[in-house]
Amino acid sequence: MRLFLQCCALAGCFLGVSRGQEALAEFFSDPKADAPQLAPRGNYTVGVRTLDLVHTGQIDILNFNKDTGKAPQYDRPLKVEVWYPAEANGTKQRVVYPSAMPGTAPRTTGPKGFDILGNAARDAAPLKGKSFPLVIVSHGYPGSRYFLTYLTENLASKGYVVAAIDHTDSVFGEVRAFASTLLNRSNDQLFVLASVKMLAQSRESFLFGLLQENNAAIVGYSMGGYGALISAGAGLSAASPLNKFVPGDYLAVWDRENAKFKALQRDSLKAIVAIAPWGEQPPYNAWGSESLAAIKIPSLFIVGDHDDVAGYENGPKRAMELAINSERCLLVYENARHNTGGNPPPSNVPLDYRALQSFDEPVWRKDRINAINQHFITAFLDLNLKGDKTRRAFLQVPTARSNDGKWPAAPNAADEGWFSTGKDEAGNAFWPGFQRRWALGLEMSCDPGQPAK
Repeated sequence: MRLFLQCCALAGCFLGVSRGQEALAEFFSDPKADAPQLAPRGNYTVGVRTLDLVHTGQIDILNFNKDTGKAPQYDRPLKVEVWYPAEANGTKQRVVYPSAMPGTAPRTTGPKGFDILGNAARDAAPLKGKSFPLVIVSHGYPGSRYFLTYLTENLASKGYVVAAIDHTDSVFGEVRAFASTLLNRSNDQLFVLASVKMLAQSRESFLFGLLQENNAAIVGYSMGGYGALISAGAGLSAASPLNKFVPGDYLAVWDRENAKFKALQRDSLKAIVAIAPWGEQPPYNAWGSESLAAIKIPSLFIVGDHDDVAGYENGPKRAMELAINSERCLLVYENARHNTGGNPPPSNVPLDYRALQSFDEPVWRKDRINAINQHFITAFLDLNLKGDKTRRAFLQVPTARSNDGKWPAAPNAADEGWFSTGKDEAGNAFWPGFQRRWALGLEMSCDPGQPAK
């Protein structure tokens, strides 16, 4: 049972939850017993704080003037939630994240929002004497900075500073025209990355000294994945129909041939994770071979093979295959659709079919997807941001399809719950880090990329 705690409007107290119920509460960032080996939380206490950033002088595409053919400028607000390793000083790790219900407008019937119970300490003192890699997390259209708390808290507990963005015009209940998301998604990611880096150099900020220099990754889901690919160097194709969605030719700033795009500084960005990335599927064909070949950093693609939003064969899979200069992996959930990135659905509010489709999957347990994501994203980031080469074995699995793996025990032998280490001397091969019978319904392919020139 998942338990969400409702937070009082005053004094921050909890309503309608007994102490016994609170003790049984589950957190999305704490996977269940059947989780793969690297999924469980790490040893760091997790703190969380909110930043209010402003990106000045941005194109206000939603106020484009058809008569003049131009858009005014505005100061674009961005709310960012930051999770980080904190001092273990006895602070209670319990926080409530409020969320509007999914949708493009505030709901007029049924529950208008829900609360997510988090395993973190609000405003806790950052851990002193250590620095950590930075991970930027970018939600879909629509979504919120709290939509992937299963991952943000989990990574922070393992020694990462994690900054999740509320992308203005693309947040649950506050969604505006798609043109803003197309134009601003990568821009938001790179701006937040640069801003968090700058704050880490200021003695006035809680982030001071907490970040490793030039060691960051972006994790993007759906439109966040679209942004992550652009941020990694995959400029848009001038032939893509996406250009028609943004008036005034303003999307051309992200064209692969645009001088400003080519001049963008990406020295800090060392890896990306693109979960169900939107954009390459027909009829949009956002990038193509030349653009995707410009990605030179490691990448992990995660997708369902029945994704009916971002596509599969001609969408994320094609994007991964065309990113030939990236050391990359593709993790596939067989019989999964598009919801391979966000939190499970809330269990304390009734959800109609329309709302449920924003969270759940028709075949997969959502908490199972989350645990597998925690496992593989941890392996990928530890390898590429922390240099832990032991993690490579978890990505380069011995069989392309998990169903083809062979467990080194008789079919009716006792199940001890231990994790596979891969191949054994007898030739048995089972996905490393998975328990017996539990590596099922998955595919993984990895490519080292072209040698650097």
